[in-house]
Amino acid sequence: MKCPHCGDANSRVVDTRSTGDGIRRRRECETCHKRFTTYEHVAASLLIVKSDGRREPYDRQKLMHGILIACAKRPIPQVSIEAMVDSVEEELAALGRTEVKSNYVGSLVLEHLRQLDPMAYIRFAMVYLQMSDLEVVQQHIGRILPPA
Repeated sequence: MKCPHCGDANSRVVDTRSTGDGIRRRRECETCHKRFTTYEHVAASLLIVKSDGRREPYDRQKLMHGILIACAKRPIPQVSIEAMVDSVEEELAALGRTEVKSNYVGSLVLEHLRQLDPMAYIRFAMVYLQMSDLEVVQQHIGRILPPA
């Protein structure tokens, strides 16, 4: 495993713990002696069906990237984002299907973001729902704001 600090490929495992869907390993670089964490997840054989009918393998990193963009510069801990992605994956696995429509995955993410951070929800919704009109954005903001 390559050290994210110095780039050396020699590290040793200090601690290993089981997570809900994989393994978390705490490692220490043998060169710079800094510690870092790696996660191992079970490879899912889930296909995502895009709106145009294309199918592509589920990609945790792609989902994480989209959520990280929505959460950029927000006071949301990385642990909360990873927990949200884990929760979305658990919900997808619970379906017991080999194919899931991309709009279903997007709606799961929106629901989690609505509970986590309203601004991140709006950011994700603007891209996911292709909001091109300020009135539509205003309607969505009205849905998440408590009545005055």
